[in-house]
Amino acid sequence: MKVERYKKNKPHLDLEKFFSGNITAWGLFEDPFGFVRKRFSCIIKGSWDKKFNTLNIKEDFIYDDGIQETRNWKLIKVSDNRYEGLTDNVIGKAIGYTSGNTFNWKYTFELSLFGRKTRVNFDDWMYLQNNEVIINKAIMRKFGIKLGTVILFYKKN
Repeated sequence: MKVERYKKNKPHLDLEKFFSGNITAWGLFEDPFGFVRKRFSCIIKGSWDKKFNTLNIKEDFIYDDGIQETRNWKLIKVSDNRYEGLTDNVIGKAIGYTSGNTFNWKYTFELSLFGRKTRVNFDDWMYLQNNEVIINKAIMRKFGIKLGTVILFYKKN
């Protein structure tokens, strides 16, 4: 599926605007059989650096098992609708595009799975519902086999 399919969808997603400031998110990880394996919440702080065309996002996750994790993203706006994302554990760059109310990016991520580090591929879709809410669905695969789905709801504070 291509992000251009959503070019007429409103409201228009402006990543710099939506992710600047404070956001709360809630999500879950669902295995390929539809069972929820992990739930989490996330406090997000973002800022747009106009000089460097960079969106800086800090995510503080708290998982239902008590584990906490912080991830810092740098999203560089390369053109009107193209972004490159960098963070620890992303191999190379995350490449993403906006169109209409939608953002899609793909990346390879190194995570701990069953006590071992492994690389998985994400196909990550965000849909702006209104000026305060994004719904996010990311499919995680390894060797083309679906390992699970991450579903998130972002709410601007």
